[in-house]
Amino acid sequence: MTTASTKAASRLHFDLPPLPYPEDALAPVISAETLALHHGKHHKKYVDTMNELLAKSDIRANSLEDVVRSSDGKLFNNAAQAWNHDFYWKSLSPKSNSPSGAMRQRLERDFGSYESFCDKFAAAATGQFGSGWAWLIDMNGKLEVVATGNADTPMADGARCLLTLDVWEHAYYVDYRNQREKYAQAVIEKRLNWEFAERNLNSGQRP
Repeated sequence: MTTASTKAASRLHFDLPPLPYPEDALAPVISAETLALHHGKHHKKYVDTMNELLAKSDIRANSLEDVVRSSDGKLFNNAAQAWNHDFYWKSLSPKSNSPSGAMRQRLERDFGSYESFCDKFAAAATGQFGSGWAWLIDMNGKLEVVATGNADTPMADGARCLLTLDVWEHAYYVDYRNQREKYAQAVIEKRLNWEFAERNLNSGQRP
C-alpha cells in the first residue's frame, strides 16, 4: 500500500507509490497516456490532498487502511481513493493470465464457473451508475462481486478485497471514450492479475 512516513507531531505523510510496471506495460488494453494521466495526475492528487487534510486533522493512524476506516467526508474520499488506486494498479497485470488452483476452485464454487464470474464482474462494472468501482471480495468465506460508488471501498467495511476495476471515466476515456463496456471486457479478458488475487485470498491479513 501507499508508503507512510512520520512527520512532525507524529502525523502521517503518505507518498505516491510507483506503478508496479512501466507506463506502457498494459498497452494496448490501457495506453501509456492513460496510465501517465491516471497515476501521475489523478492518483497523485488524491494522495496530495489527503496529506494536506491529515496535516490539519487529529487522526492518529498507523497505516492508510487505518485512515480510511477512521475518517469521513473529504478526508475519507481522498484516503479511500488513494487506497483504491494502489489496489487497482496491483489488480492489473501486463501478461494475460487466468485463475488456477484454489482461486479457480473458489470461483467455480461461488459463481458456478469462471465464465459466470466474468459476466457478473463485467455487469457490476458497466452497471455502476456514474463513477465507482467493481470488486471481487471475500466476505465471511464467500466470494462476491460488488460495486461501490465514488470513493467507497469494501475494505472499510471489513471485506477482504481480491481484485478491483476502476470505472471512473478517467480510467478509460482516453482509450475507449464513452464505451465503458469495451474497457471492462478487455481488462477482464486480458489484464486481471490473478496471482495478486490468489495471494490476497490466501493471506491471513487484508491486503
